[in-house]
Amino acid sequence: MAAVRFVAIGDSFTEGVGDELPDGTVRGWADLTAQGWADATGEPIQYSNLAIRGRLVWPIVDEQLDRALTLQPTHLSFNGGGNDILRPGVDIEHIADAFTRVLRRCDEEGVQLILLSGANPSPQLPMGDVFQKRGDLLAAAVERRIENCPDVIRAWNWPDAELSQPRYWSQDRLHMNANGHHRVAARVLNALGLEPREDWWAPTTALPTGASGFAYYREFVGPWIKRRVTRTSSGDGRAAKYADWVERMPQ
Repeated sequence: MAAVRFVAIGDSFTEGVGDELPDGTVRGWADLTAQGWADATGEPIQYSNLAIRGRLVWPIVDEQLDRALTLQPTHLSFNGGGNDILRPGVDIEHIADAFTRVLRRCDEEGVQLILLSGANPSPQLPMGDVFQKRGDLLAAAVERRIENCPDVIRAWNWPDAELSQPRYWSQDRLHMNANGHHRVAARVLNALGLEPREDWWAPTTALPTGASGFAYYREFVGPWIKRRVTRTSSGDGRAAKYADWVERMPQ
């Protein structure tokens, strides 16, 4: 069997924000998937992660896709659009066009595409009904784009009601915590035909809850609004955490 070379592109969901390690670095579902992949097959795999937090879907494609393909991966994972649907005047079909572009480029390069939908934070967000509707429309639009592409590996997280429960989310309610990232990694491994650890599906670790009421708005919503007004991003000045291959060995 050819050696697996897995590259992930995307935004904070794929970078791993919310799953912070003691040294301050982030891990996330893609890192967990890479390790779980090696463990499940008993073979080392090569892994790269070009995702950067705060990116809209088309900047992900424009800045990360060709760079990822120059690494000559066997598998490429893609998710995007979560930041787009938080903005007014969002064009759902334009977001879905990005998925079509990624599919076409992977087909051209002979790369196995792994598509993910993001987890759904809407039940716990201000204006959650608005984001729920937009997310539902995006999920349907993406599925239409790939309905005749049986070779695409699908890991749909948006419809997972369990994953929307508060115990899977970090204190900002917008990014998954370690529990959520483990559940997504389990879904990706399952979609690949591999067996994840059973406890990844429903981790039992109790994680701290965040602020509520005005304190939540002051700590999390206010800074988000400020970034929109000043046209800045949480990812400004950040580089990909694994811009080249790193090896994951079976444990």
